[in-house]
Amino acid sequence: MISTSEFRNGAKLELDGEPYTIVEFQHVKPGKGGAFVRTKLKSLRTGNVIERTYRSGEKLPTPDLDEREMTFLYAEGDQYTFMDTTTYEQLTFDRAHLGDGWDLLKENMTVTLLLHNGTPIGMELPVFVELRIVKTEPGVRGDTASGGSKSAILESGATVKVPLYLEEGVMVKVDTRTREYVERA
Repeated sequence: MISTSEFRNGAKLELDGEPYTIVEFQHVKPGKGGAFVRTKLKSLRTGNVIERTYRSGEKLPTPDLDEREMTFLYAEGDQYTFMDTTTYEQLTFDRAHLGDGWDLLKENMTVTLLLHNGTPIGMELPVFVELRIVKTEPGVRGDTASGGSKSAILESGATVKVPLYLEEGVMVKVDTRTREYVERA
């Protein structure tokens, strides 16, 4: 349980069985009546933001959240199989539960999965991943590093913009936060 006096930005609580994180909160002490706390809460599942008001001293349940280091093993259709790095337990999840970034996953990549009651609600990838270009238009003589960019499909299935001079088979470094090409690997 978490009390309103323990509210902090980033604190997690549970409403109607859904996990939320506190984005913003404000303690209000009006001249007349009891104190209360105004909050903005963001759903960890959907990303929706809601506003709620609580009486001062009210207690709310905390969600059953578990962060686990896991290694991505393989994908079979929309099912993605991971192995827990501490227990070596293999778990299979649906692509819809992984959130964004599933198309940047590479076999044997270690990620952090946020689980709520055993179901993943978010995945944190490494900041940079190195992937091979499997399909792109060929470069043309005269293409320069500062020229422009073209689309390239990576071995994981993701599409990113790369400089014109890069060819198929080249390893590139991609920033997973912005999904942009960084440099050759």
